[in-house]
Amino acid sequence: MFTLTPRSPLPAQTRGSALRAEFVEGAVISVGDTPQGIALTPDGARAYVANRGSNTVSVIDAVTDTVTVTIPTNAEPTFVAIAPDGTRAYVTFAGAALLSVIDTTTNSVITDIAVSDPTTVVAITPDGTRAYVTVGTSTVNVIDTATNTVTDTITVGDAPTGVAITPDGARAYVANQIPGTVSVIDTATNTVTDTISVGRFPILLTVTPDGTRVYVTVVGDSALSVIDTATNTVTASVGVSAQPRVPAVSPDGSHVYVANAEPDTVSVIDTATNTVVENIGVGDGPTDIAFFPDGTHAYVTNTLAGTV
Repeated sequence: MFTLTPRSPLPAQTRGSALRAEFVEGAVISVGDTPQGIALTPDGARAYVANRGSNTVSVIDAVTDTVTVTIPTNAEPTFVAIAPDGTRAYVTFAGAALLSVIDTTTNSVITDIAVSDPTTVVAITPDGTRAYVTVGTSTVNVIDTATNTVTDTITVGDAPTGVAITPDGARAYVANQIPGTVSVIDTATNTVTDTISVGRFPILLTVTPDGTRVYVTVVGDSALSVIDTATNTVTASVGVSAQPRVPAVSPDGSHVYVANAEPDTVSVIDTATNTVVENIGVGDGPTDIAFFPDGTHAYVTNTLAGTV
């Protein structure tokens, strides 16, 4: 975990200002083996961590920074998404053609949803009614969260990994590794309406809180591509460090943070200027980042260290 400590009073934190901030390493929390995905509940009270190497999900109390529950799962859990109301956690698996649903009140798996192939990343619509899951070699499954059934299958590019949904729920963006593209899905019709070339081997992405931009980590170029959602075109490419993984935007939209797996850093990018303003040293093999709702803290999974 790291903490953002302003060097000036909060009112001075205007977008594009010269304000600098110092990043202070906080608690280091031991979880399971090979933690990858992490997601916080909407109230910021708990974090759920997918431990790929130990087939578990760790539940962290965000007040005490301790693991309070370890939930057994299917083979090789990878990423987690939390429902907007905080009552469910959805877990993908590299080693199973399933999406598991965890009740966050009891912290137990209440159902496993069968899909066609192993799953990679899941995103939930803002109204909580549907889950979009990247599956297998070239598809996205759409799941009705009320019935926990697959209701649609969408063909995208080869090797889809990351998926993210705009704040209005109108579109889903999917990173396709092999063609180096991002597919744009109209969630009203569940059809691909646009395909954007972004670079070599895009893997993971995120949408800004205002929905105006999508940030995509492009591993082959050690870069972060910036997509304007009004035109669905790449407007910038920002160089980061080797093996970039999950990008995460701060709640106020002023910075995007990128976990860099090989140099064990998190790059901090000013979204007004698209420049790297800081590199934060973290644990071994950082993969995913989850911000607290107030934006002052973030959890980072250190995959090779088995920590957050």
